[in-house]
Order: sequence, then C-alpha cells, then structure tokens
Amino acid sequence: NSKTVYGNELGYHFIYNSDRYGFNNPDEEWDQNEIEYLLVGDSFAHGASVNRPNDIASVLRSLSNKSVLSIGYGGNGPLLEYASLREYFNSKINKVLWIYYEENDLSNLDIELTNKKLKKYLYDLTFTQNLKSRQDEVDNLAERTMTKEMNIISDKSGFRFKLIKFIKIYNVRYLLTPQPKKRTTPQPEFKEILKLAKNLTEKNNSKLYFVYLPEYSRYKKNYDNTSYDLVKNIVNELNIPFIDIHTEVFEKTEDPFNYFPFKLPGHYTVEGYKKVAEKIYNFTNN
Repeated sequence: NSKTVYGNELGYHFIYNSDRYGFNNPDEEWDQNEIEYLLVGDSFAHGASVNRPNDIASVLRSLSNKSVLSIGYGGNGPLLEYASLREYFNSKINKVLWIYYEENDLSNLDIELTNKKLKKYLYDLTFTQNLKSRQDEVDNLAERTMTKEMNIISDKSGFRFKLIKFIKIYNVRYLLTPQPKKRTTPQPEFKEILKLAKNLTEKNNSKLYFVYLPEYSRYKKNYDNTSYDLVKNIVNELNIPFIDIHTEVFEKTEDPFNYFPFKLPGHYTVEGYKKVAEKIYNFTNN
C-alpha cells in the first residue's frame, strides 16, 4: 500500500501504488471470488517501464474483463518465482502465466541456488514462510533496511548531495563492472522447478502456461539459439503450453526494435507489452 517509483526508460518514471503485499496490482483484485490470470515472473511481469493500464496484467484485465494478479517482481529468477507461487497461490486462480525472460532468468537461478532458504522450496514441499500472514514483519523489515541505507549515505555534507553522489558512483561502478556471463544451458533444477509449478497448479485445478519473452540482442546478428531450443524442449517435455512471443509477435513485425525503448536495450514499450498481452489472451482462449 505504498507509492512506488521505478526506473525511467521511456521518458517518464514507472510509478504505481502497490497492493497489500507490495505487488503491482489494484489492491481490490485480491478480494475477487475468481482470478482469471496470475502472472509469475521478473520485471516484465512486474510491468517495468510502463504505468497502468499498459503493463501485461492490466491489458489482460481489459481484454478479459476479469480479475488478474501479478506477483512478478524485478530481479526474480525461476526459484524465487516458484517460491512466490507457493506463498501467494490460491484455488481461485484459473490460469498461471510463467513469464520467462531469456536474457537473465537462468543466470538468476544460479544465484538463487546458493540461497539455503530458497532451496527449501525446491526440496521440501511442506516448507512455507507464511508470508501472506506476516506482512507487518515484511513491511517493518523493508522500512528498517531503507532507513539503514539512508543513514549510510547521509552525513554533515547534506543528504541530497550524498544521495546524488551515491547514485552517480553506483552507475559508474555498474558500467565498469563486468556483468555475469549469460548462462545458455538450463540447470537440472530448472526443469524440476517447472515440474513442481505444474504439479502445484494442476493440484488446484488451474492451468499453467509458459510465456517466452525475447531479449533485445536476439535481433542483432549471429544470435545463439542454444538456450531457446533447450528451454523449449524442457517445456514441451513437461507438456506445458509454450507461448512463443519471439516467433508469434516480434518476428512478425517489420522492426522488432520498435518494441524496445527508443530502439535501445531495456524492457518493452507500451505497444510491446500490449502485443504480448494480446498474444497471451488469444492463445489461452483458443
């Protein structure tokens, strides 16, 4: 229930009022008797770079005239997404959309597999942190963390000066620091996570769909399709419907770079998100 300000990729900041659990939804969506779609994923499921009603979840609400929830959040990888599904899934949900982004999801999973608590979701089907009933603790932790960070960058020189200096130093370090090499081969745990997600949704009479989102560099020359082929094979082996946004949306447009901010690397534009949502809606209703 907080005003949240995200990044600026399209000439304006992505701003929204978060729901009772901190996700990018109108809060009343949680009170509906039936949820048509639940989105699980990273910043693309979160809605990064566009405001409502232009994110995937909002467009799906408009197209279906039904309730839609997103528990996606920037930085999530497959294990965090499965953990989120375990914590926030309920029997009112008809369709679960697993939003997969090819640039970094597998690399994120490498990091997540080093976290002992997250791995409990993978190896213990009874494990839960009961997050929905502990929101006050979550809020307090977030507030303490932000206060601590603010205190670190604040001194006699003045908060505003130090904050600007901190941001500039962070940006320079980010540009100069080598980024983790992209992983192209799915870990064995990736298939297991998808299998567990499918079992969880089917147990509750819901349907799981895998939505494959393409990255910017795919449309440059000499793109390596190794990861795409391997991931698609895994999804098909598990009999999870595969919604291929690369072949069904981006490849069918004259210039796929139009779906990226100012034709530069980043999240999708308003039109890009709209096309993704339309493909999902048409696929899941045919």
